[in-house]
Amino acid sequence: MSNPPNVLRKVLIANRGEIARRIARSCRRLGLATVAVFSDADEDALFVKEADEAVRLGPAPSRESYLVIDKILAAARMTGADALHPGYGFLSERAELAEACAAAGVTFVGPTPHAIRAMGLKREAKRLAAAAGVPTVPGYSGDEQDDATLAAKALDVGFPLLLKASAGGGGKGMRIVRAAGELEASIAAARREALAAFGDDTLIIERYVSGPRHVEIQILGDTHGNLVHVFERECSIQRRHQKILEESPSPALTPALRAAMGEAAVRVGRAIGYSSAGTVEFILGDDGAFYFLEVNTRLQVEHPVTEMVTGLDLVAEQLRVARGEPLGYGQDDLAQRGHAIEVRLYAEDPASGFLPQAGRLVDFHVPEDEGVRLDTGVQSGDEVSIHYDPMIAKVVAHGATRAEATRRLVRTLERTSVQGLASNRALLVRILEHPAFAAGDLDTHFLDRHFAGALGEPADPARERLAAIAAMMVAHEDHAASREVVPGVPNGFRIHHAVPQTVTYTVGDRSLTLAYRSRGRGRFDVALDGAASTSVRLVSWSAPALVLEDHDGHRHTLRVVVDEVASTFYVHGLRGSVALVERPRFPEPGAEDVAGGCVAPMPGRIVQVLAAEGQAVTRGAVLVILEAMKMEHSVVAAVDGVVTRVAVQAGEQVESGQILAVVEAGEPEAG
Repeated sequence: MSNPPNVLRKVLIANRGEIARRIARSCRRLGLATVAVFSDADEDALFVKEADEAVRLGPAPSRESYLVIDKILAAARMTGADALHPGYGFLSERAELAEACAAAGVTFVGPTPHAIRAMGLKREAKRLAAAAGVPTVPGYSGDEQDDATLAAKALDVGFPLLLKASAGGGGKGMRIVRAAGELEASIAAARREALAAFGDDTLIIERYVSGPRHVEIQILGDTHGNLVHVFERECSIQRRHQKILEESPSPALTPALRAAMGEAAVRVGRAIGYSSAGTVEFILGDDGAFYFLEVNTRLQVEHPVTEMVTGLDLVAEQLRVARGEPLGYGQDDLAQRGHAIEVRLYAEDPASGFLPQAGRLVDFHVPEDEGVRLDTGVQSGDEVSIHYDPMIAKVVAHGATRAEATRRLVRTLERTSVQGLASNRALLVRILEHPAFAAGDLDTHFLDRHFAGALGEPADPARERLAAIAAMMVAHEDHAASREVVPGVPNGFRIHHAVPQTVTYTVGDRSLTLAYRSRGRGRFDVALDGAASTSVRLVSWSAPALVLEDHDGHRHTLRVVVDEVASTFYVHGLRGSVALVERPRFPEPGAEDVAGGCVAPMPGRIVQVLAAEGQAVTRGAVLVILEAMKMEHSVVAAVDGVVTRVAVQAGEQVESGQILAVVEAGEPEAG
């Protein structure tokens, strides 16, 4: 800690995953050493392996590791780090961390504690923006926070409206309320989620803007009074109030509107003397009016799109500002070049309400393509933990035009393999290929308007047939390579003829039975589910790449990964992914499902039990609320009936598939 002021040599990165790796890249470019901190769950993670030094913080839950300021500063002292970069999330917007760094003689790579505090609470930030002459959404952000007051103010604002956590973002503690009858439950749920995520259940109420687009402005300031905006990012395509696709420039902004929003963002920044990188977020209505939402006093997840259209390295700029250097450029020196689009690749199941996934990532492969950037913290074989956000990667494409960037991104995503866990990869491709996206017709209801009830990957019999043939070929080749028989004799050979062999695969809730006969030299006759047989040929197989030629001469290049423990073949091609579980010929009897059992969809903690034994419930009634991966999930009754068993209590930790409650179908007994 004896270095002269603003001379940085070693940066502790108080974060994890892809953002920790991304910050480390800029540190290396500037010749700075890096220190990673990690929880027990992350001890084998890429960001830990790639750092110059690393310090274990403790158990996997973030409240016992990444959120403990004393442990973070102890790691800085232990390693002699003279700077700390908080990344995003976790402690990045905690003024207490910035103050603790100052007290310890460690340079905090971010804004001042004053700026963080001024913008840290949405209601205070809204008041400050209004005072700076920036338009704000009508609503309530007062100190009276009892439920009765909030309900009364909500009625004054009118419906539809938004309930939002004052202390944070990312969709945590946010609820759209469309009618008075929804208020009580929505206020309670928003409070719980806000308290769990931010330790503060203060709420604000805002009028819901019609046809809303989410447009944010990147700002960048130094400690010499220089402050610029680095243009906009369109972030309207969201799920659960969280962004999944961002782009720059926004297709909605004219030069005049861009200048007006940029000027408003700079006014907000100047009002608090902002330095470092930050983001001023706005809601843009279908009438062209824009309103201040909040300021994120940190680096944003979607910062790469700004970097790709401006050529700036925003992390490097943050580090230079932390060293006390001036920006070295003004507003007129900045320009947007081309178009960039970022998608967030999540381990989640869109068909099940974007339910987060946890477990082993059997295969993860993103091809290297010109103009495409990959930011990720995982590789094949890694575990996606229940303790952290389920984002796997950010894939960003740049092109001379929006159409070119879109084509590049689609091509990359089509060839991206995510196996072992459900993901939103296919949905992202469908979004990018949708005519409304091509037209720039976006708002925060994009998924509801265009994909309602159809978020999952559509079934494709041709894709499944191709995958089944590929799995059969891989199994055949691997078995042939390990056999100790006369070389060249095909599987199923008999003295007089080759006997057809059969294999049955399970794909989701369906079964596929493939009958095949080897003709030698990679040629097979195959029949699926009793259909007429056709001829196919294995052109080449060098794991994981397989090339097969169909009966019509069409060659397909597929990626095939085998999980032998689970007897599962993961097949990926341009048509999409298929997971095929080989059904054993003589299956062992397994445990039967509990009739009427409502199970945990994933590991998590029970927040609230709403059901009681003997209670009559209707289909869809919420029985239990589960918290997992920083979000609440409702477990509901599948049928009308009576609760015959409640198997959990609030505060209990449960595993995926664990019985939470049992509902017996039928009418309750009269009594």
